Amino acid sequence: MTQEPAHTIHVDGEWRAAEGGATFPVTDPATGEVIGRASDGDRADTAAAIAAAERALPAWSGATAYERAAVLARADALMRERRRDLAALMTREQGKPLKAAMNEVAYAADFLAWFAEEAKRVGGVTIPSARADQRFVTMRQAVGVVAAITPWNYPISMLTRKLAPAVAAGCTSVLKPAEQTPLCAVATVQLLVDAGLPAGVVNLVTTSRPAEVGDELLDSPVVRKLTFTGSTAVGKVLVARAGATLKRVSVELGGHAPFIVFGDADPVRAAKGAALVKFLNTGQACISPNRIYVHRSLYDTFVATLEQRIAALRVGRGDQEGISIGPLIDERAVAKMAAQVDDARTRGARVVAGGERLQVEGLGGTTFFSPTLLADVTPDMLVSREETFGPIAAVTPFDDEDEVVARANDTEYGLAAYVYTNDLSTAIRVTEKLRFGMVGVNDINPTSAAAPFGGVKASGLGREGGYEGIDEYLDTKLVGIAT
Repeated sequence: MTQEPAHTIHVDGEWRAAEGGATFPVTDPATGEVIGRASDGDRADTAAAIAAAERALPAWSGATAYERAAVLARADALMRERRRDLAALMTREQGKPLKAAMNEVAYAADFLAWFAEEAKRVGGVTIPSARADQRFVTMRQAVGVVAAITPWNYPISMLTRKLAPAVAAGCTSVLKPAEQTPLCAVATVQLLVDAGLPAGVVNLVTTSRPAEVGDELLDSPVVRKLTFTGSTAVGKVLVARAGATLKRVSVELGGHAPFIVFGDADPVRAAKGAALVKFLNTGQACISPNRIYVHRSLYDTFVATLEQRIAALRVGRGDQEGISIGPLIDERAVAKMAAQVDDARTRGARVVAGGERLQVEGLGGTTFFSPTLLADVTPDMLVSREETFGPIAAVTPFDDEDEVVARANDTEYGLAAYVYTNDLSTAIRVTEKLRFGMVGVNDINPTSAAAPFGGVKASGLGREGGYEGIDEYLDTKLVGIAT
């Protein structure tokens, strides 16, 4: 960052303090110490940001696709140059282990690179007419001013996944990042500025009062598009509110991913995969498996292997060597873990590993929770119904394909699902039956900037990434020409 932490609002190309002068502390969840302060924006700051985005829209939407692509390409190069510094900031602010933070920054840069190219592929079509003296042509044009609301669990990649296609399409934006991770947003916006993004194209409002800023974004008729990543409960409220001004909406919400291991699969390989994706980002990922179903013939081997993998996980501060599990984001998250474990134990589950809050020696953070393995989990337990968003692996045996598919689909969520099998027919058949937006077949990472990301049912609307990702920021205009 090149500006003081108390000047973290970016409007019309200028870093500034909040209108009211208020700030709020930013803490390291691993130590509990304050690492900086952020400007505490309100409705007035948000209105100013919207006005700046509106002023910048004609020039930016009128720029050539190649000009917009060039800015994104420079931003991609800068992000890769600054990868280690950005990752170190993320580890301090969010708690993510440094290796995972490095991976996230690379993923964030991938969106800048991808949409730099997609900017040049936005085109229309010609359509035959029934009239000899008429021609139809379509144009793809920027939606307008975009409100982007992003989460704390992926505080840089979720920004570029939204801002890169908006910039590529010719939209201008107002970004409201999570109050837990404003400094990562400041660093990302500064990087875009350094890449040559004109004033007003991306504006940033940091705040500890998300509802107040959100109200201004939702009420404004100038804002024509809302993109949000966060909880399903909040997403439903935002979508309903956005309807009053008929904003375009794309939302990526909660998940409750099933992980199904069929009897023909390799249980050791499947358990290793489950451990990698389950404890990714300390389990604080929307695609993290919440329910692990293992065929009874493989169950004991799978549980034993997963127990071994969990025993090797080290908990601590993310910048320490060998640490793979960092702190949870706040006290409420820890309380949720404890409640799910207590409920499962009461209802008959076996706590094979972990299951308790931890205090890491030498660290003042109070939100560490041990990597946990629950076996013999049943559908009536909280962990089978609530999104966990933490380091708890819940395993259930099954006997029949139809039974496990029905259990997997028995949720309001529909983001990601995983299938392990060595039988191609099973893979195709089960994938087609699963009501989820993404399915990994023997694959724990079915995501990429080049691929569409999103869910169905209560997990969201629209897609991010892939060629579909830029469509969310474009309107189609039909032109009829009489000759």
